Amino acid sequence: MPKNLLVVPLALLDAETAPAGLLARVGWAIILFTLASSLVYVWNDLYDRDRDRAHPTKRERPIASGRVGVPTAIAFGTALAFLLAGAALLGPVTAWWPIAVYLALNAAYSRGLKHVPLLDVFLVAAGFALRVVQGHLAAGTEIRSWLLVSVFSLCLIFVLGKRRHEMQAGGVSHRPALRGYSVPYLDHLIVLCAGVTVTAFLIHLQQAADPRAADLAVYGSAPLALFAMARYLQLLQVHGDRGGEPTRILLRDRAMLVNSLLWALLLGGTLIVNHG
Repeated sequence: MPKNLLVVPLALLDAETAPAGLLARVGWAIILFTLASSLVYVWNDLYDRDRDRAHPTKRERPIASGRVGVPTAIAFGTALAFLLAGAALLGPVTAWWPIAVYLALNAAYSRGLKHVPLLDVFLVAAGFALRVVQGHLAAGTEIRSWLLVSVFSLCLIFVLGKRRHEMQAGGVSHRPALRGYSVPYLDHLIVLCAGVTVTAFLIHLQQAADPRAADLAVYGSAPLALFAMARYLQLLQVHGDRGGEPTRILLRDRAMLVNSLLWALLLGGTLIVNHG
């Protein structure tokens, strides 16, 4: 899944060398989290199938639409669980507690915490922070606190943006937690998290970059990070039909792609200086 490919390999940015098996261990972590998130999706779709049938788009999901029967979905979910357990126990990644915490949080989320305003979005964002932790554990690199703060707050932005889109597209009937939000309130939270995200990431760059390249990384990243946030807010609040799918924004919006390319070139140059 794209979210696993985009988040877990962040650990590679902090790897000063390339020890034997590093890519294999990080790749295995991606596989583990892909299996775990697939299991969570199957469980959620099973548990929410009746509610999804009342949603204008979610009713097309395989289980809610009836294309996949409940017994088949249960059998598939059970197979995923056994496959995940085997991959975790037999693979090269020995510290896999973030995946266990991720599954526990999602079980609690599915069983009722998804209906508690604020807690619902914080739990979803925590899943992305756990991906970063798992990636660092697999790579054997230091877990940097400011990077975690930045990833967590960025994911909060995306989850809050999806909630905002859901409120405007379908009202609050299909998700009880939406009754605890309003569009202006969500806008305030998104702007708050955007400020935290940019600030935390720039602090992380300042601390992680070689002193010879720290100023270049921070000064160059500041306008690019602010532009990324401004563009996302524009898509969310001005072009509301496009702001509800963060993956589509990141991978298809031309302005975001050009900005990301420039940012990647800048950070790539910083890494060359760091390891040069």
